Amino acid sequence: MATTRGTRSIARAAVRSELSRVALECFLRDGFDHVTVTDVASAAGVSRTTFLRYFATKEDAVLGTFELRGEQVTQALRDRPRSEDDWTALRRAFDVVVVDHERDRTAALAIARLIAQTASLRAWELQQQCSWRTGLAAALADRSPGQGNVLTRSTVVVAAALNCLDIAVAHWAGNGGIVSLGDALDSAFAHLTTTD
Repeated sequence: MATTRGTRSIARAAVRSELSRVALECFLRDGFDHVTVTDVASAAGVSRTTFLRYFATKEDAVLGTFELRGEQVTQALRDRPRSEDDWTALRRAFDVVVVDHERDRTAALAIARLIAQTASLRAWELQQQCSWRTGLAAALADRSPGQGNVLTRSTVVVAAALNCLDIAVAHWAGNGGIVSLGDALDSAFAHLTTTD
């Protein structure tokens, strides 16, 4: 029985990946706002209902892994050595995003540009970053127990770090991925310092 679930899970992930790929292709070709769920489903050779089993919205087809990535960044922060200062630990935790973007640079660039050009995607991305902020702030606060109002401080530091990430990705995408995302992120982080 475990094999069947494993196979189903693999098959579901493969279908989801293919639907996401086709959706991105349609959005890049015709513009996000001009493509309907029905258009994407038709291009993928599935029904609208099937598409909606995998993605609740068009935005989800583009940014469906964003929530998982936030969880991965939060776990990476929790795994950082306690001897690191909070700012360094946050920067290193964002390596999850850097590696993800470098894994498929072409797709990551296309998605970053699409988000920058599409108000609804940008709003959805910012909403997801707010959910990242909650988890990251809690993880950061756990690193500094008993230091006054640590959750407020952690939330402010995380908000600044997320803005650094946002600016670095925009710079990286705006330059066609020629600059290293890691270097752009290092530069953004270097412009801010935290005070204890």
